[in-house]
Amino acid sequence: MTDGWNWRQPQPPPSPTPGASTGSPWWSDAMSDPWRDPYAPSAVVVPTAPVSTGPQLEPIADPDAPRRSMTPILLICLVTALLAGGLGGTLGFVFATRSGVGGGGTQLGGTPLAAPSAAQRAPESLAGVAKQVLPSVVTVRVTGAIGSGFVISSDGYVVTNDHVVESADKTLSVSFSDGSTASATVVGRDPESDLAVIKVAKDDMTAVQLGDSDSIAVGDPVLAFGSPLALVNTVTSGIVSALDRTIQAGDPGGQVRYYAAIQTDAAVNQGNSGGPLVDAAGRVVGVNSVIRSVGGSDTEAGNIGLAFAIPINQAKRIAKDIIDFGKARRTVIGAEVATGGSTGSTGSVGARLRSVEPAGPAATAGLKSGDVITKINGHVLEDGTDLIALVRKYAPASVVAVEYRRGTKIQSASVTLAADAK
Repeated sequence: MTDGWNWRQPQPPPSPTPGASTGSPWWSDAMSDPWRDPYAPSAVVVPTAPVSTGPQLEPIADPDAPRRSMTPILLICLVTALLAGGLGGTLGFVFATRSGVGGGGTQLGGTPLAAPSAAQRAPESLAGVAKQVLPSVVTVRVTGAIGSGFVISSDGYVVTNDHVVESADKTLSVSFSDGSTASATVVGRDPESDLAVIKVAKDDMTAVQLGDSDSIAVGDPVLAFGSPLALVNTVTSGIVSALDRTIQAGDPGGQVRYYAAIQTDAAVNQGNSGGPLVDAAGRVVGVNSVIRSVGGSDTEAGNIGLAFAIPINQAKRIAKDIIDFGKARRTVIGAEVATGGSTGSTGSVGARLRSVEPAGPAATAGLKSGDVITKINGHVLEDGTDLIALVRKYAPASVVAVEYRRGTKIQSASVTLAADAK
């Protein structure tokens, strides 16, 4: 049967060839599709791998593969940074030093030098001596006044000047170099020698080392300790300017004090009274007591390099008497002397004896009233003040050599000094 359409009878699909692929890019039964145009060209589409036009992806590392250590790299970086920093600092210092811009401004001073040996503060240096002595120095505070003192025994006995505590009642206070304070009481006084002993209510105190005032010489270095003008813990230095400088001190109408003093140019002012005068080994050789000044009054007095200290041998003896017996023995020669200037009719110097006590030391040695003593143990006497001060220096029972003038004849004698009966 035919019509206007030319239809072809569909044919069954050929049998597949053995070994040939039956696959199709469209569907598996395409050849048996009744709607397929038998005259349409056939195409074989072979699938290929897609071609990428984008950036190449990074390869993925195998997590199980061994990794390279970073330690050497880090060490190299660290060493490099340290070397760079050191080099930069050195260059900066050199630039700053040469240009004068270091330290925030103009460079001052020369190249630093090694510290001198004196800066080591050896025990025998002045700084070493000051460190040793200061813990034993006290500031004595009395109502309306201030003075100094020093510890002479670990159980609290302190030596000071009589004029420091003469206005005090039975109690007073002291302070130490470390700032601590303690109460104290007056043990005893000896107004004629200007010495006193007080007792501090404190145990285990550091006592000074006591020297020998008879062994020092003019020119020896000394340190003066105390509280001048209430400036506590003050230390000044100087030398021994003179020995056996006879002193007569005291207020008009008051107690007259005599002693043969150690003269020093170490700065001493009001408030130093009672403080120690110390040698270069840290041993106390004197008790600072008075000064000479050009001031019109005691309140105007100031240091001019003329200070005087009671010899420690005398102070130690008197302090021991006060502690042991409650009062000090006074050394006498057994004669009354004239004081205040030349005693001879021709203007010659010496201590003229106004009277001689019967059976006293002078009478026993053969001296008589009217004799003029010109020397005692080789020390030339100007007047009676010198004789009194020098006799006070020695302990009772001491034997001294005296030279005296009787009329126009010079004679000598040995006198055994004694303690008075007071």
